[in-house]
Amino acid sequence: MDWRVTYNSAKETLTIPEYGRHVQELVNHAKTIEDVEYRQKFAERIVKLMEQMTPQNKNIDDYQSKLWRHLFRIANNELKVTPPEGIKMLIDASGRLQPQQLEYPEQQARYRHYGHNVQTMIKKGIAMEDGPKKDGFVAAIAAYMKLAYKTWNRDHYVSDEVIKADLVTLSKGALRIDEEQSLNNLVNMKSRNTRRRGGPGHKKSNGGGKRKSGGGYGSNNSGRGRKNSGGRRYKK
Repeated sequence: MDWRVTYNSAKETLTIPEYGRHVQELVNHAKTIEDVEYRQKFAERIVKLMEQMTPQNKNIDDYQSKLWRHLFRIANNELKVTPPEGIKMLIDASGRLQPQQLEYPEQQARYRHYGHNVQTMIKKGIAMEDGPKKDGFVAAIAAYMKLAYKTWNRDHYVSDEVIKADLVTLSKGALRIDEEQSLNNLVNMKSRNTRRRGGPGHKKSNGGGKRKSGGGYGSNNSGRGRKNSGGRRYKK
């Protein structure tokens, strides 16, 4: 018998370990297929197998695009196949997969302690039509701004007037809130919801404290506190 053993450390390094060695070997085999139509179908079957191996990722946005990008990555961009229609990928004229470019903000945001989401919400609020829906949305933006300010500046008190003024500045005067309107309601509501979900400051009640075990006559424990005919106590 041949007792020689080949360890994984001596084999080809896995490009994406979560798919295993068999998938990588299938991809390597697909690169050697000369028939274009058969190679295309073979690659599609590999993607189906990869999908079955990672069912927990099906809810991810553009999941199919991600699988095809992984396929090309495992193949070191040497697999000449065409992704299905609707798959978002960047492929050059030679068939090689191009890395996806990240979008960076064109300009540095002001008042960065409020976060990027506030900038996006303000743009959406400016585009909305005037009415109760817009008024409520703007109030939610201001309350979120105050919550974010308190999160990053816990040692400093912030008034509603400061938040409202910053909202006017960030929206370039397009969004305003009435001077008499308070922003504490939504902030306090969020804090209460956090405590209800078991967040910071949440305390569980034990339903009235510890129970006292009765040891005397007349307690619910029928095995304790009873007397026999001789006047001595006994334990059941």
